[in-house]
Amino acid sequence: MSTWLVTGGAGYIGAHVVRALQARGLSPVVLDNLSSGIADFVPDGVPFVEADILDTGAVAATLREHACAGVIHVAGFKYAGVSVQRPLHTYAQNVQGTASVLQAMADAGVPSIVFSSSAAVYGTPDTELVTEESPNHPESPYGESKLIGEWLINDMVRATEGFRGVSLRYFNVVGSATDEVLDASPHNLFPLVIEALLAGRTPRINGDDYATPDGTCVRDYVHVGDLATSHVAAALALEEGRPLRKAYNLGSGEGLSVRQIMDAMARVTGIDFTPEIGPRRAGDPDRIVADGTAAAADLEWRMSYSVDDMVASAWSARRASGAAVPA
Repeated sequence: MSTWLVTGGAGYIGAHVVRALQARGLSPVVLDNLSSGIADFVPDGVPFVEADILDTGAVAATLREHACAGVIHVAGFKYAGVSVQRPLHTYAQNVQGTASVLQAMADAGVPSIVFSSSAAVYGTPDTELVTEESPNHPESPYGESKLIGEWLINDMVRATEGFRGVSLRYFNVVGSATDEVLDASPHNLFPLVIEALLAGRTPRINGDDYATPDGTCVRDYVHVGDLATSHVAAALALEEGRPLRKAYNLGSGEGLSVRQIMDAMARVTGIDFTPEIGPRRAGDPDRIVADGTAAAADLEWRMSYSVDDMVASAWSARRASGAAVPA
């Protein structure tokens, strides 16, 4: 039973990856500085090291102590909008942090990394369906930092015999695969809508005059449980020496509109509402959806949750969180 280090393993996505590793009979170890992660998200019995990825020595010591076969690198600063105001912080966490993890891996002789990248590396694409061959034009320090992280990994692969890495790109991660872990981000659509409804506020749609079937923006929404499964599939593929692309999109291929999300929220929560319509946000394209065909072939990628399933799982985890929620 091999051991994999999950950086950011106390966070929303990382904690799901930890559980997915356990489900496949692998042994996870978590390293997290708890800047946004929650210690209670780490399952009982999983080794947890509270440390920053910028502390190369701590990462290397953890890799050695637990004889890790590889790293699933999820830790990072993940807010594209905020990154515009905090570029130096974003680069420190996502570029220097990834370089630190790679140095620690080199020091400890650990040969495999699965990198949590982002579809933000594409910026605003010229096509409605983004493939791995679409040009990279990141439009925020966050997207730029993730692309540089991919470059660092690819350079290490070229420079180091036996070193392997793969980057996973995705847009909007939603839902919960367990009531023990929820998305509490103040920047993501699902928790924003849920918290607005719980507070008696009316959620808002930014623009309803886009060139889409219902006039609202269409985006990729992927369930965190499916996402975690493919991170583990990537880790196993690296460990087994199977050939992989440098990067994969974890995308729906079709997408969902903001209005479809709002309608599902009303259906699932039983809170009837008509969303307010606000002005468009500058720079919001009509539709951005990623093609997940390659990942489906190589990384067990599939969309196994309907939009109602996605909302129901997020709502269930929010109800289980102990905060005040209507019965």
